[in-house]
Amino acid sequence: MYESMKFFFSIRCFNAIAALVFICISSARAQENDPFVKMDDPALTGRWDWKVTDGDAQYPSWMEVELSGYRTLVGSYVGQFGSARPIGNIDFNAKTGEFRFTLPPQWEKRTTRIVFEGKLEGDTLRGETSNADGETIHFIAQRSPSLEREGRLKWGKKIKLFNGKNLDGWKPRHTDLPNGWVVKKGLLINAEPGNDILTEQTFEDFKLEAQFRYPEESNSGIYLRGRHEVQIEDNYGMIINSHRIGGVYGHLSPRINASRPAGKWQTLKITLIGRVVTIELNGEAIIERQVIPGITGGALDSDEGKPGPILIQGDHGVVEFRKLVITPAS
Repeated sequence: MYESMKFFFSIRCFNAIAALVFICISSARAQENDPFVKMDDPALTGRWDWKVTDGDAQYPSWMEVELSGYRTLVGSYVGQFGSARPIGNIDFNAKTGEFRFTLPPQWEKRTTRIVFEGKLEGDTLRGETSNADGETIHFIAQRSPSLEREGRLKWGKKIKLFNGKNLDGWKPRHTDLPNGWVVKKGLLINAEPGNDILTEQTFEDFKLEAQFRYPEESNSGIYLRGRHEVQIEDNYGMIINSHRIGGVYGHLSPRINASRPAGKWQTLKITLIGRVVTIELNGEAIIERQVIPGITGGALDSDEGKPGPILIQGDHGVVEFRKLVITPAS
């Protein structure tokens, strides 16, 4: 009798557990197929540092993917040049890891949309797109490092990046192009715009002070670690945005326009710790402790976890510097 009751009880427990498992599986499947139940963040979400190979050349790019609403993936993309542009929809198959999205051209010399197709393999993206000639080119991407810092930094000694006499410590970005940068009367000037200039030394976390001036309608920029451009442009009196003076190009907008008229000396003070940046222009805090999400167009590379140089954009307009001093973290 006892054994029969024990067997009967075991059968009932088994059936109850099986029913519970069935209900859980059915509920999970129902939620998975219900377009109005918010899905968990897919594996594709996050920030990605790209390397695009076009023939013998390679250039950096960047992408961020976010879940919008119930199950729509959207994002932002930075190409070889230009600024961050929105991705309205990204098709992603969570089972196969395959994804696809398209973008309209920005500064690319083409009239058709740019198609990106790839596959997520662990923490790596691999795929292909096309260049302006319609030729297939390939990309590979890794997750962007967080660059979070712990504890308080100690600052080292100040370093004069520009000695006021010559170009010691600097080199042109493109060795196959003329270097229009010269030193005249103690000023660093790109007398003939056409080439960027960068420091031979690289830096990680630092404080940078730059004093500069430019003629009317001129345009330049300072790339932090060679990857994140702080815009320099004649924007006096204009409505400010991330593409104008003091902004981290295409990513972060200043809170006010603190610029002076063309021809006047101006001062930028920039503190960069990991991804967190604070920028002062002419004594006004215009960006305070904001996170730079990724590289900007025209970056040297997408290796965000590595130290990089200070790069000054010289292929747009004339700009003069009388002071460039950096204080690296020790």
